[in-house]
Amino acid sequence: MSAVLDDMDSRPGSTTSLLRTVIGLYLRDAGGWMSTKDIVGLMEALGTSGTVTRTALGRLRKKDVVRQEAPDGIPGFTLTDGAAAMLARGDRRIFTPRTMSESDPWCLVSFSIPETEREKRHQLRRRLHWIGCGTVAAGLWICPDTLRGEVEEILTDLELRDMATIFVTQTPLVGGNLQDAAAKWWDLDAVAGLHRDFVREHGAAVAPGSAAVEATAEAFSIYVQCIDRWRIIPYLDPGLPAAFLPEDWPGAEGAALFNQVLHRYAEPSAEYVRAMLGVTVS
Repeated sequence: MSAVLDDMDSRPGSTTSLLRTVIGLYLRDAGGWMSTKDIVGLMEALGTSGTVTRTALGRLRKKDVVRQEAPDGIPGFTLTDGAAAMLARGDRRIFTPRTMSESDPWCLVSFSIPETEREKRHQLRRRLHWIGCGTVAAGLWICPDTLRGEVEEILTDLELRDMATIFVTQTPLVGGNLQDAAAKWWDLDAVAGLHRDFVREHGAAVAPGSAAVEATAEAFSIYVQCIDRWRIIPYLDPGLPAAFLPEDWPGAEGAALFNQVLHRYAEPSAEYVRAMLGVTVS
C-alpha cells in the first residue's frame, strides 16, 4: 500500500504543509535535490525556525515523501518515487482545476468490502473523499468521469479492485432536484467555505492599484502561502456543473483569484528562489 497520500495529511498553514508546498513548487525544478541548509533558508522566509523545519523534514522522511541524500558530503533531500508521482498529480489539480459541463459523463463506484478488510474500507472512503468523490450511499460513490483513472489507482493501491465495480453514466436521475442531491452527496457548504476563506485571506495580494511585484522574501511568502491554502481546494471541489450548485457558489471567484495570484507572484517567487539556491528554477 502506498505510504504517500495525495497532499492531504497536513493542515494548510502548518509547518509540515508549508514545507510540502515549498518542496512541491521548487525541489523538482532545482534539479531534484536541495540541501538542508537551503530548505531551512526558504522556510525561514516563511517565519519558520531551522529547528522546526528540521523536525518537519523528519516527518516527511518518515512518511516517505523525501529521502536524505548527501552528494559531496552536503546534507540534503530528494523526492521518493511515490512523492514524485503524487506531486505530478497535484500539479494537474492545483494549476488546472476541473469544471464539468452539463454533458460530461459521471463515474459511479460501487463496492462491498468484508469486515475483515475494514481498515482498507476506511482508507478507501477516506481517499475517495480526498479526490472529490461524493457519497450516494455507504457502498456507492460518485465523481466526474475525469477522476476514473485516480479511482482505479486507489482501488489497485489498496488491493480492492476485485471488490469494486465502476460504472460510467450520464447525468443521474434523482427523485428531487439536482442541487438537493448534490448537497447530500458532497459537503458543498464546507467546500464553499474553503473558497470564501481563500478569497478573504488572499484577496489583498491582488488589490487594484498594487505595485509591481519584486523578487523578495515577501513575494515568496505570499505566493507559497497562497498555494498552500489553495492546493486542497481543487481536490475537494469536484467542479460540478451549474445545475448541481447553489446560485451563490463562490468557486469561480476563488479560481479567478488564484489565477491572478499565480500571474503576479509565480515568477517573482521563482526569482527569489533562484537567488537563494543559485540554480535555475523554471
